[in-house]
Amino acid sequence: MNKASPPRVAVIGGGPAGLMAAETLLSGGVRVDIYDAMPSVGRKFLIAGKGGLNLTHDEPHTDFISRFGERSNVLKPMLDDFDPDKLRAWAKELGFETFVGSSGKVFPVGMAAAPLLRAWQNRLREQGAQFHFRHRWLGWSEENALRFEVPNGEFLVGADAVVLALGGGSWPQTGSTGAWIPLLQARGVDIAPLKPANCGFDVKWTEYFRTRFEGEALKSVALSFDGKSQRGELVITKTGVEGSLIYAFSAKLRDALSVHGEAIPQLDLTPDWTETRLQEVLSKPRGSRSVSNHLKKQIGLTGVKANFLWEFVPREHWSDPSRMSAAIKALPLPLVAPRPLEEAISSAGGVTFESLDENMMLHALPGVFCAGEMLDWEAPTGGYLLTACFATGRTAGTGILGWLLK
Repeated sequence: MNKASPPRVAVIGGGPAGLMAAETLLSGGVRVDIYDAMPSVGRKFLIAGKGGLNLTHDEPHTDFISRFGERSNVLKPMLDDFDPDKLRAWAKELGFETFVGSSGKVFPVGMAAAPLLRAWQNRLREQGAQFHFRHRWLGWSEENALRFEVPNGEFLVGADAVVLALGGGSWPQTGSTGAWIPLLQARGVDIAPLKPANCGFDVKWTEYFRTRFEGEALKSVALSFDGKSQRGELVITKTGVEGSLIYAFSAKLRDALSVHGEAIPQLDLTPDWTETRLQEVLSKPRGSRSVSNHLKKQIGLTGVKANFLWEFVPREHWSDPSRMSAAIKALPLPLVAPRPLEEAISSAGGVTFESLDENMMLHALPGVFCAGEMLDWEAPTGGYLLTACFATGRTAGTGILGWLLK
């Protein structure tokens, strides 16, 4: 780089992808200005870390890559370059040791997101980054300057290159509104429609079940759909179901509803029991006991689990041990619709990878690079989302350094 007049890069979006792009650029001697529409950076990052900041996941790298489904191949080089081990080493350099939880999720010691974000922001400032808050990007002027809406009007910025890290469409209160979509489409960029990912689903509860069990967790169950089965827990909501077990299947469930108009996963309420064993114990005489008490005595099925069964099993089947055993092991859960995009943890869709070169630069807009959740990929919760945001941000930053040196 020309040390007398280093290039100036505008990073638009102050989430993990944007900040990682900025850090990569600063290490290459570039002047970096970070713009964010909100009064501070990392709003969604902080919310995601409320219950403990799940940075990444500790599992074999091949398994880790596979979590990105149809986008595994295109994301693999980026995740190879900045894998979970390198992310943990990065956190350690920032002053935060990490540990692996019982489920393989990786957290910083102390769990909180705010101290890590604060330390990162301070380090970026020390490296020369300039932060500009309450700057809402409006696209480009006729002279190709970057347009920003600021509290007292409009502000124009010139830059040698641009990183767009504007997020998807979930949790719009954090700044991820998807307002960038028409701005890029007007410039010929191909964008896949945004869809909810890691989302809950609507179920037609009876009024009794909804009012009695809203907020309760259905624990130690297994869910099966489209040839895949997984154990975990889900939560009953006013409108349906949500939780980690539902999120793990949300992409397939959402797409099935879109294509076929229905999605009916099956719940195993007693994963540790075989159907044969269930039928054997439920066939024992129950005497004067009610069916509910019989289930409680023989297999310990009570509370929300028992009522979940009553919600979907016809009353005429309750006294039939064979049908009840089958229902307990494979209870159909008819889903009506995914919850709205703004409620989802993340979003699918966005700038298609066909619109980008291998360095994340837009074919239609030379010098403009994209990173993070605004790209067309999705992944389950468990640290995968954050890792890919970091990795794509690093790739965009590295790509700009190479492009500026041409």
